[in-house]
Amino acid sequence: MKILLLCVGLLLVWETGQVQGQQLVSDNELQEMSSQGSQYITKEIQNAVQEVKEIKTLIEKTNEERKSLLTTLEEAKKKKEDALEDTRDSEKKLKELPGVCNETMTALWEECKPCLKQTCMKFYARVCRSGSGLVGRQLEEFLNQSSPIYFWMNGDRIDSLLENDRQQSHILDAMQDSFTRTSRIMDTLFQDRFFTHEPQDTHSFSPFGLFHRRPYYAFPKSRLVRSLRPLSPFGHMGFPDLFQPFFEMIHQAQQAMDAPFHSPAFQSPSLEDTGEGNHDRAVCKEIRHNSTGCLKMKDQCQKCQEILSVDCSASNPAQAKLRQELNEALQTAEKMTQEYNQLLQSYQTKMLNASALLEQLNQQFSWVSQLANLTQGEDQSYFRVSTVTTHTSDSDAPSRVTEVVVKLFDSDPITVILPEEVSMDNPKFIDTVAEKALQEYRRKGQEE
Repeated sequence: MKILLLCVGLLLVWETGQVQGQQLVSDNELQEMSSQGSQYITKEIQNAVQEVKEIKTLIEKTNEERKSLLTTLEEAKKKKEDALEDTRDSEKKLKELPGVCNETMTALWEECKPCLKQTCMKFYARVCRSGSGLVGRQLEEFLNQSSPIYFWMNGDRIDSLLENDRQQSHILDAMQDSFTRTSRIMDTLFQDRFFTHEPQDTHSFSPFGLFHRRPYYAFPKSRLVRSLRPLSPFGHMGFPDLFQPFFEMIHQAQQAMDAPFHSPAFQSPSLEDTGEGNHDRAVCKEIRHNSTGCLKMKDQCQKCQEILSVDCSASNPAQAKLRQELNEALQTAEKMTQEYNQLLQSYQTKMLNASALLEQLNQQFSWVSQLANLTQGEDQSYFRVSTVTTHTSDSDAPSRVTEVVVKLFDSDPITVILPEEVSMDNPKFIDTVAEKALQEYRRKGQEE
């Protein structure tokens, strides 16, 4: 009977180990794990500080790339403006010549207008939809005021180029102003000792040592110190307060960088993609703006095409020559405008990249500030291991997992579960535990 009871007791103990797990390590081993984990956390804090400085380097690199792109952009702008000037000169000379073929073009124009209006309004009702009645009246007035000579000289294409030039100039000016203001703020920020300080002894480096060892009033020229100077040097100041001027400056830089993207110019046709849907929306805007968008549909009307094909060279050879020069200048200007627009989009992408880096800098600074606040004081035990337990599944092919409960900084207990391949014998065991605990700690902090 005693043997039977003993067997039952052993069985119960074995089952308890299967369900609840088995404690693997002694208190001394837990203490050693805690010490190793704290060393890992210390290195991660140093990495967090270093990442802030790396983001700073990326921002500076982006700014240098932006300056190089700006040089290319200015060269393309000069070529585009020269081509536009040639186009305007040819147009002016052509207008100054006495009219020829007027009767032929006028007759064709009267047949072209109804087709053009009908084609445009069908497009507008199908694609643009809103405000068809008002647009129809504006279009009819526009067509009645236009002349076949304007149509014959591709005046709509010239006007479109001039409008694009105006919009592109406005966009570039806005982006330049934004970059200038942002760069001024970031230059001031990056001059602070936090970014320029380099530890002499990397083995004993404390990430926030420059704040621990010397009071902030020891750096009177620092932008950060100037912001803090009104505060009493003897009063208590947590690290979130110490870093607050950084957050404010980064926020100001973000506002300056993002400001142009809220401008209507950034939704203009000149900066939109060339996809069919975007092209249609651009035409809708142009039709609502001044009805010239309807002239883009002249290819669908035979009589409109015949106007463009009118040859007056027999009556006035000079006019034919000037028209040819105008068309060549117009093609060159359109090509230069397209190339310039592509560069402008690349410049805009640089702005978006810089804005994303500023957001990344802001998030990383927030994390560094939080770490700095958590690691104040003499106690460097940031990481404490409470229990290490193994669990074995009840399946035919049992897999063994390890459950580790830790406390990180001021957190509630965090449970980390590791698969069988990351056992206690693995040299990276405690580093893996600390890494997963830190990730969970940061995730919970971001959710709060």
